[in-house]
Amino acid sequence: MLLDHLAGKRYLWFTISLIVIVPGLISLLVFGLRLGIDFTGGTQWELQFDHPVEVQTVRSILAAHGYTDTVVQPVSLAGKPNVIQISMKELNEGSPQKAAIEQDFKSKLGNFTELSIDSVGASVGSTISQRAVFAIILASIGILLYIAYAFRNTQNLWLYGLCALVAMLHDVLVVLGIFSILGWVAHYEIDSLFVTALLTVIGFSVHDTIVVFDRIRENLARRVSPSFEEVVNLSLAQTLVRSLNTSLTVVFTLLALYLFGGATTKEFVLALLIGIVSGTYSSIFNASQLLVAWENGEIKRFFRRITGRAQGAATAASR
Repeated sequence: MLLDHLAGKRYLWFTISLIVIVPGLISLLVFGLRLGIDFTGGTQWELQFDHPVEVQTVRSILAAHGYTDTVVQPVSLAGKPNVIQISMKELNEGSPQKAAIEQDFKSKLGNFTELSIDSVGASVGSTISQRAVFAIILASIGILLYIAYAFRNTQNLWLYGLCALVAMLHDVLVVLGIFSILGWVAHYEIDSLFVTALLTVIGFSVHDTIVVFDRIRENLARRVSPSFEEVVNLSLAQTLVRSLNTSLTVVFTLLALYLFGGATTKEFVLALLIGIVSGTYSSIFNASQLLVAWENGEIKRFFRRITGRAQGAATAASR
């Protein structure tokens, strides 16, 4: 059965993770993330027109008033058709620029209703960015210390924490990479809600990993098998159904929110959905497999080969 050989197929699971992560990493390096106004500063403006309007026409009107770097997209709101969402540099409420743009919209596109306008200053956006990074770093350090304390009675207490952090980093990279690609392809932006989703994903991923690790620790104490790999396989088989049931419950709820919820929370829900699926995968197929690879000495041998090749290349270059 597959459950009897999960750890034996660890390189397959690692390869699948790389296939998912590498395109996103390339996108992050080339395109980065499309930052929303929460981080860059600016204005998000939602308008409902009396009839359908062309996005390009809205964009050209804004460009005529000096707002060239804008994101204009139609959004779906329940009971509100013909809604256009505009992300642009800061536009102050009651300013002459706003009045001029509104007059131009009315003369060229017809009457409209302003649904919302939210502005964030550039200095506030910079502060939010710094706090978001700090929150993620602090959460990671706290998780490492907690797991090291929780597994203090094992032979390698820091190993469990590091493996959990690697699995957590896997989930963060999956979410960031996919959103980088979506930002390039579909103009998806990240905002403060995205950071909330990322922190939630981190918590869920580590929770799932700890469940598996705790069962591994129990089975090691009971000496159910002389082989560490067999202990991990048994522990995964015992926790797999619980992990999948918990994750599927959350996934179905998030799918319903994504399909039928409001447009303003779609990107937040999508980040959660991707992260929960990735977190379930990493806790089963990455974190525990890394423990096996370490216990079998495979990670040490891998780094020795890398170090040996680097030293060989340096020696050959010096000749």
